[in-house]
Parts: sequence; structure tokens; C-alpha cells
Amino acid sequence: GLVRSNGGLALLRGHRVVLLSNLESIKGKVALLSGGGSGHEPAHAGYIGVGMLSGAVAGAVFASPPPGSVLAAILTLWKGGASGVLLIVKNYTGDRLNFGIAVEQARTQGVHVDMVIVADDCAFAQPSKAGRRGLCGTVFIHKIAGALAEKGCPLDEIVARMNEATKNIGTLGVSLSPCSVPGCLPSFQLPPGEMELGLGIHGESGIKRSKVASADEVVKTIISHMTDSSNKSHLSLKSGDKVVLCVNNLGALSCLEIAVVSKVAVHCLEERGVLVVRVMSGSFMTSLEMAGMSLSLMKVDEEMLRLFGVFCSLSSVIRLVLESVCKILLQHQEELNALDRAAGDGDCGSTHALVANAIQEWLHTSRIPGNFGQLLAELALLVQQSMGGTSGALYCLFLSAAAPHLKQNCDGAAWAKALHAGTEAMKRSVTQVLAEHFQSELFSFILECNCKLNDVYKKADLGAEATRNLTARAGRASYVASEHLTQPDPGAVAVAAILKAILNALKA
Repeated sequence: GLVRSNGGLALLRGHRVVLLSNLESIKGKVALLSGGGSGHEPAHAGYIGVGMLSGAVAGAVFASPPPGSVLAAILTLWKGGASGVLLIVKNYTGDRLNFGIAVEQARTQGVHVDMVIVADDCAFAQPSKAGRRGLCGTVFIHKIAGALAEKGCPLDEIVARMNEATKNIGTLGVSLSPCSVPGCLPSFQLPPGEMELGLGIHGESGIKRSKVASADEVVKTIISHMTDSSNKSHLSLKSGDKVVLCVNNLGALSCLEIAVVSKVAVHCLEERGVLVVRVMSGSFMTSLEMAGMSLSLMKVDEEMLRLFGVFCSLSSVIRLVLESVCKILLQHQEELNALDRAAGDGDCGSTHALVANAIQEWLHTSRIPGNFGQLLAELALLVQQSMGGTSGALYCLFLSAAAPHLKQNCDGAAWAKALHAGTEAMKRSVTQVLAEHFQSELFSFILECNCKLNDVYKKADLGAEATRNLTARAGRASYVASEHLTQPDPGAVAVAAILKAILNALKA
């Protein structure tokens, strides 16, 4: 059925083996082969394609495939022009034996072949001699090894890098029900209202049974157990680490339930200071009709992110930028107050600190929007509620007017239009606070340079310094004799500081 509905796949006659229908794509490259028992769909045949697996071998339900089929797949890929064949195998005794036999037989026929074992289970505090089980974290290895193979990396290099990568993967599951091999009784008995923690993907019972709890509690329990250093199977995870998160439906949960778990898992990790750079949510490695889910985490660096085809999620970038802005505003609080005392009531820094604290709290309690238009609209509301003063009103006007221009697009031109719209909104609503010629000059410059942030910051910094020579026409400064106004405008200095913070965060 899978092959008939996908033109890029083909069956290997006489075997439960699925291969790329066009083996030309693997010529001169390492071919990747995986597999195991059936019942885990879409694993593993669902991951066949350019840049991932070249083939998959399926056994009967929850049973390792015979070595003859594995060998037939290896030889077909080798004869198809592959420079080597890598087997990606989950750590179960049957899989290791049967795939291992095929590897040894293939080597006697001159095939350049090797095997990587994935053992990502975090359930057992004291693993047995067989070691940790191979679970949904295997899908991460499919993706990364596939990317390396597509780049033309040799077999030995891919094996070495995957053996290192497997050390940074952890998985733990929970279920509300057992599963049943067709025609057989359920794999274990689970009373109503109870759930099983740490079960395997073949229906093996887990390490702990407890009452069904909320998604928040369950996710917190899973992540705590996975990262507990007293657990010999734990994944070491600390604040500042970057991870890819896979929220895996074990078979019978609804999309709604998986979405709830995904939200809670991201929030739980971010509360720990962990940077979630990508979320994979859905059915990746199932256990037939089991009503449960597993969480897989993989610690990644920049190179791993490139192999995943993602540098950083938008929400992660936004978080870093906002944290940088809050930090710099709090650092400049006294400086801005001092500047403001010469021209006003000395609270400019304190006012900016109010909104910085409000944003920090918002980052800890709210989900960051993935759309810049929505983000600016939420920030406008936050400023309106927390900041006050003239600066608060101006920021609110600016953000509210800029937001609609970023709802559909967020390229340089869209940002330039948004910034221009925000400035025009301020000009329409108040007597000019900054010199009008400076505003029009700055935003014409932004439009010309297509919103290059480094240039914008330099222009804003120069503009803030130029406010030393301006005559105040509005606000409390308009009542102060001009000979006493020799310092830069604190609001302009704050804007320049904000732009600098954004620039530094993006560079980092």
C-alpha cells in the first residue's frame, strides 16, 4: 500500500523490503538502510527519500526481519552504485543479531558496509546488560546521517559522527493503554484511570504505573526522569543547551492531544533555560494502536542544526532578542534617569525598566508568537499596560501601526514599511519630539538600505547624539530653558540602545 501510493518507492521482489525506485540518486554516495519489526509505521519505510533512507527492511509485527532480507537489500544498494551501505539499527537483541549477520555476510562479498546502533531509552535507572532500548530518537539519526550521505561524506565519517550523535539523544514514553498484536491479547493490562511510564515500542510494560495526570504533570515527570543525573540512562541537559524536540504519537492519540503535549513540552524545557530550536510533532514511531506518546530530545550544535536544515526557530530568535533588549534597558536605567533629570522628571530609565520587567515576565509565562505581526501587536498591548508616560504612548503607537505590515511577510522591505508606518503614526498623534528632518532622513535611509540593521543602529546612535542641539517643543523639556539642555534626549538614547541590543542578539 505504501509503495502503490508513492511513485518514488519500489518493492524488492521476494522480500519485505522497500527501496528508492531510482537508485541513480545514490550512485557514489553512502546508502542508508534501516528497519525492524512492523507496527511502528511510518517507521521505517516512511523515511525513504533523497537525503534520508535509501531502503527499509520490515519483519513481521514487532519481530526483527530475517538476515536474508537485510542482505538482499544491502546487495541491491551496493550493486546500484552506492559507495558504502550504512545500517541504522535500534538496540534490540533480535535486530542486532539479524542485521549483524547480514553485515558480516555482505562484507565477505566485498561490500563496504557498517552499522550504527541507536540506544536512546531513558527509562531504566540501572540498564540491563542489553543496554538502553532503541526508540523514536532513531528518526533523528535517519535525518542527520541522510544529510551527511547526501553531502557525499564517506561511510567511516558518517559512522563516527553518528556514534557521537547517539550519545546526545534521549527518549521516554508514557501510555494510557496497551497495544495488541493482531489476533493476540493486549501486551499488558492497564486498569482504567492509570498510565504506564517508560514502556517500550513493542508493548513492553514500563517502569512505573500511576494515576492519569494532566499533560503538564506528565510532561514534567517525563523530562525530570530523562534528565535526572542519578538515572544511569539519563540525558545530561543544562540551561543554555539547544535541543530538537520530537513529540511522538504512539498510535491512538488525537492531533489535538499531541498539540497540547507539544505546547507543554516546549514550555517546560524553556522554563529550564533550554533552547528548543525545532519541534517535530506527530506520528513518527508508533506502537500499533497504543494510546500514548513519547518525547525525544537531541542536543545539537550549529553543525547539527545545518544538517537538520534549520538554523534556529523563529520563537527562539525572538526570545534571544527580547531578552537582550530587556537586559540593556535595565543596565541603562540609571543613565537614562540621569539624562532625564536634566530635562524632565528623571524617570525615563525607570519607565523603560517597567516594560523590561514586564517583557521578562511575559517570556516566562507566555508562548511566543511565530508571526512578527502578532508579536508586535502583543508587545504594543504589553507596553500599554505596563509602561505609561510619554515613551510608553509613543512605543504603543509605533508598535500598533507597524504590526499589520508584518503579518503576511517579514523580509527587509516589509520591515522598512513597518518602521515607516510606526513613525508616521507617532507624527500624526503628537507634536514632533524628534526633529522631523531627522525622522524622514532616517526612514528614507532604512528604505534605501532594505533595513540593514547595522546601518540603522549607526544612524539611530548618531541621531540620538544630535538631539543635544534640538529645541524641545513638547513634553516637560519644553518648559526648561534651552541653555540647560545640553545632554542627549534620553528617549532617543533608549531607542539607540534597543537597536544595539537587537543587533547584538542577532549577531550572537
